[in-house]
This record gives sequence, structure tokens and C-alpha cells, in this order.
Amino acid sequence: MVAYFGFHAVHGDRGLLTYWRLQHEIGVARLMLEDFTSRRLTLEHRVHLLRPDSLDLDMVEERARLMLNFGHPDDFIILGERPEP
Repeated sequence: MVAYFGFHAVHGDRGLLTYWRLQHEIGVARLMLEDFTSRRLTLEHRVHLLRPDSLDLDMVEERARLMLNFGHPDDFIILGERPEP
């Protein structure tokens, strides 16, 4: 009977191996949460710079150039090789 309970204390659904695996998964999830939180804060800051009450003209210009594929007359454009289709 001791061997039965001992085996399930280590290998069972609520055993030590399951506990250690769950602790590892919790650690990975916490790291992912920290990464996603930092990304979200960065995006929130960029969005805040585009709001009308705190408009940053450099940010608007950057987004407009990127979205419209335009450049400034003083910009240097370096063309690379086109990838073959």
C-alpha cells in the first residue's frame, strides 16, 4: 500500500512531477506576460503620440511616409537587388 501511494505521490495527476511541470509552465507564462506587457506599453505610447491632443509631427510624418511609400527630397535612397519571384 505504501508503494502504491508513493508511486502516485510522484507520478500521479497531483504528484511531484506534475507540480514541477506546472511551475515551469507558470514561469514561461510569466515571461510571455512581461514581453506582451512591454510591447503593449510601447504601442500605447506610439498611439498616444498620434492623438490630436498630443500630436507629434515627426511621428505623423514617419507614419505617412511608411504608409504612402514616399520619401523626402533630401533623403538618400539605397536600392537593393529585387528578390526573384
